[in-house]
Amino acid sequence: MGIHGMSEEAYFEAMRQQDYHEQQREIAAAEASPIAALYVQTDGCYFGLDGVDPWDESRDARLYDGPWPVVAHPPCQRWGAMAAVNYARWGGEHNRPGNDGGCFAAALQAVLTFGGVLEHPKATRAWAAHGIDRPVAGGWTRTENGWVCEVWQSAYGHRANKATWLFYAGKALPRSMIWDRPVGTHQVGFQDQRGKAANKPTLCPIEAAATPIAFRDELIELARHAQ
Repeated sequence: MGIHGMSEEAYFEAMRQQDYHEQQREIAAAEASPIAALYVQTDGCYFGLDGVDPWDESRDARLYDGPWPVVAHPPCQRWGAMAAVNYARWGGEHNRPGNDGGCFAAALQAVLTFGGVLEHPKATRAWAAHGIDRPVAGGWTRTENGWVCEVWQSAYGHRANKATWLFYAGKALPRSMIWDRPVGTHQVGFQDQRGKAANKPTLCPIEAAATPIAFRDELIELARHAQ
């Protein structure tokens, strides 16, 4: 007989069950951990979720001061390739490239302070402006103060490729993502001037900007994992 009158086999089975239930409690606790979703659309896909505190424009996510890890979607209009074109065409300080009112800087600081993940379109100028290393394809890359990667939202159900860069910071290593790059059936933005053969149907602005539910859930779990 083994310990406390149990056979050795029964004892180790009891230990295995105890470890399993402890793991399940840890998983449940992680799933219940609250996170904040910053710079999200009013009544969008982050609203109405248990354990998610959504910050839309009316709340001004630049004011977020913790304590929970974050999923941050700071506005990208002033950081893309068209920002310089629009500024040259229309002028105005509000159109100046990079002038997002401090949203990206505040989002980055929130991730560094409280943990979580920041999302922006591929090739965003915000990365270089804030000293973040460019990601490489196929996985996470360690940076000075976090991790970066590139994913395609088409792998999570978006109808366009929607290549996306992520910056992650947290106590735990980042979770693995879906690294597949399925070619989308649609495109985001203007028609390609090279002709009809180079074009796909263009998504309406609402669908183009929308975060697929599967991708939203992945980002939420990534932020919770940061704890």
